[in-house]
Amino acid sequence: MNQNEINSQSDEWSDWLLHRRHADDPEYSKRVHDAVKRIRNHLLDGANLRNDIVLADIGAGDGLIAFEAINRIGPSLHVIYTDISAPLLRHAETLATERGVRGQCTFVQCSADKLNGIEDASVDVVTSRAVLAYVADKPTALREFLRVLKPGGRLSIAEPVFRDNAFENIELKKFIESQPTGTVNPFLPLLHRWRATQFPDTLERLAQDPLTNYSERELFRYVVSAGFAETRMEFHVEILPCINNSWEVFLGTSPHPLAPSLKTILDEKFSAEERQFFEQTLRPIVEQNQATSTERNAYITAIKPRT
Repeated sequence: MNQNEINSQSDEWSDWLLHRRHADDPEYSKRVHDAVKRIRNHLLDGANLRNDIVLADIGAGDGLIAFEAINRIGPSLHVIYTDISAPLLRHAETLATERGVRGQCTFVQCSADKLNGIEDASVDVVTSRAVLAYVADKPTALREFLRVLKPGGRLSIAEPVFRDNAFENIELKKFIESQPTGTVNPFLPLLHRWRATQFPDTLERLAQDPLTNYSERELFRYVVSAGFAETRMEFHVEILPCINNSWEVFLGTSPHPLAPSLKTILDEKFSAEERQFFEQTLRPIVEQNQATSTERNAYITAIKPRT
């Protein structure tokens, strides 16, 4: 199967990772990849990889973690790629073949909370990046991670924490609704309408959404409760300048696989006049590199007890 055939059989996960995350813009794609490599490298540093082991990369996506693990260790490392998305597994398998490492790889389609096809106590290291955030039953997924690890095996995960994004939306909604009619900056309701398509804007929705119903401390407790030992967490919060200054690219991107692009939102939820006003206000901020983004990532390492 060639790459065009793979791309024609997409789902929401592969569509975002291979297209919508960077709006099919090669230059912006490289910037995104360079930014994500920082997270990948920190996660792999925590994995303590070594020769002659089996690594299970859960939710492997395009192979970002797994391919770098092979680069670091070489031909003695065997990697099990799992993903819920069949198109992404096919994409990763194609890349593995092109890189000449297909023989070191096994591909398993399954969800993170049901690792069908991976035997008990069969892997030395489990890695996962930005996967548990989308899993409704995180404790069950972590128990699955524990199940497939050998005694003494190591867990290294990196998860985004989006709860504050929802709190910001909730506060923006409360502010708009609390102001007298006609006194609110007209851009704010449009800003809220857009952001509410990305993250919840009520406490009820926050509690129901797997993306936002946990904090870094709760994630840490889930790992401990699953039965892991020697659990350690680093929580990184960074305010960074946005790496995109193209309005067209900005229109075509979204912050995660379950969020529509800004272009889709403007087309479906805004009138022509609202679209024009929204662009007039936001476009200069994007193009003049005045925007910033806040990233919150929890890095957790742990060990499966030997007894």
